[in-house]
Amino acid sequence: MKYLILLGDGMADWPIDELNGKTPLEYADTKNMDIIASGIKGMVKTVPEGMHPGSDVANMSVLGYDPKMYYTGRAPLEAISQDIEMKDSDVAYRCNFVNIENGIMKDFSADHIPTDKAKQLIELLNKKINEEGIEFFAGVSYRNLMIWRDGIEDKKTTPPHDISDKPIDDYLPNGAAKEKLREIMRKAGEVLKDNTIHKEANAIWLWGEGKKPSMPLFKDKFNKDGCMISAVDLMVGLGKLTGLFVPQIEGLTGFLDTNFEGKINAAFEFLKDGSDFVYLHVEATDETGHMGDVNKKIEAIELFDKKIVGEAIKMADEFEDGLKIAVLPDHPTPIKIKTHTDEPVPFAVWHSKMPKKSDSYNENSCKNGVFIEKGDMFISKMLFGD
Repeated sequence: MKYLILLGDGMADWPIDELNGKTPLEYADTKNMDIIASGIKGMVKTVPEGMHPGSDVANMSVLGYDPKMYYTGRAPLEAISQDIEMKDSDVAYRCNFVNIENGIMKDFSADHIPTDKAKQLIELLNKKINEEGIEFFAGVSYRNLMIWRDGIEDKKTTPPHDISDKPIDDYLPNGAAKEKLREIMRKAGEVLKDNTIHKEANAIWLWGEGKKPSMPLFKDKFNKDGCMISAVDLMVGLGKLTGLFVPQIEGLTGFLDTNFEGKINAAFEFLKDGSDFVYLHVEATDETGHMGDVNKKIEAIELFDKKIVGEAIKMADEFEDGLKIAVLPDHPTPIKIKTHTDEPVPFAVWHSKMPKKSDSYNENSCKNGVFIEKGDMFISKMLFGD
């Protein structure tokens, strides 16, 4: 049996009035996920009590690792994805390019700044900001990094997507490192305020801090060869840290224009080569939730359903011993609040020996199914359950 997890980041949501009380997942055309729901379905709690409902925590959980045991922060996972060397005393921070107007967080992505322009601005920050031990590194789009060599690990920062359209003053870095971090952000604002490279990127936001993590290899933990496919550094870092193969795929953006075909084709090439497991992550469903754009979120869900889930079902028959497919979000990203919540999420698992019947996959239809209280147990049940 081969195994494929298809994860639509932030795909779950709340009922929306303009959709007649339906969620985007209920409203969207999801005929392929509905086939997956004809297998086993239910709810899984991916975010442990007391932890922030970030994609880092939730995806670590879905991948089978208890965040309470292994999580050190989001930024160090992204540093691993970029092969940035970190000493045990170094602290990584996520460095978003953002747009702040009159003290309000207007856009946590600086209008989805293109990666090439972000790289130019990172080079500008490294040139203009002279702070001992501080280095900036370019990532994908607005998702960049700052490394503080021999730094202070500060646990009081806030993700910028949590404060869309809110005044920033109450959410600036706090705690032991606040003076240093606020000064760097102030200096960056001076550098960026009149830049002609990408005018929407007029500030940086530092968050997601942490030191270098350590986790057991996926192969050692589950006795399966695995692959991680994602556009975002967080997931690539999680893959590298756990020893999963991470293919290079052209055209990955983390948004609606990402290379869906390249992702699903890479998944099947890996499985056809004799390996066991693929974790395929799609970010667009989360980004559109953060934007608060219900139509774009529905579009993202339908693209995921058609170009990822639908193609997976078509190709499933090619595996003589069968293919087991799981579909789920990592966490909800409700349109109403434009950020993550820690509620359980709907999942469905189907394998190619089952008939291609149609059921219903959404937040409500899965509530009466199986409930998995610890998210890190989900993958064990998928890999080793019936």
